[in-house]
Amino acid sequence: MRNDFTFAIIKPNAVRTGKTGPVLAMINEAGFEISALRMVEMTRIQAEKFYDVHAGKPFFNDLVEFMTSGPIVVMILKHSNAVDEYRKLIGATDPSKAEAGTIRKLFGVSVQMNAVHGSDSPENAEREAAYFFSEFDRF
Repeated sequence: MRNDFTFAIIKPNAVRTGKTGPVLAMINEAGFEISALRMVEMTRIQAEKFYDVHAGKPFFNDLVEFMTSGPIVVMILKHSNAVDEYRKLIGATDPSKAEAGTIRKLFGVSVQMNAVHGSDSPENAEREAAYFFSEFDRF
């Protein structure tokens, strides 16, 4: 499994409030190469399929509603040890518990509206990237 890339999303709340540029700047300044990037608006069916690992959980419907509430920016980021390095950059899922200077601390509103998503493993980075990008885009 490759460990030189990860998958990331700038969530609807961050896009809606004009944080796309600042988030991308932080990613760039942290040494990541943005190798693929696209703005999309997911349908309910697309969001349900993307988050199917959470189907049946109490927060599933709210998550799908939120992720379909506006455009998102999906991207593939390259960096040595990309998954772990990006997870450090974005901080804890709960912005109130995230370390100072992290993306979620700066731009997150709540656990759900935490500004960004980052894959939690190389395996999930591969699966999530494949959902939005062709193999040509990814490598």
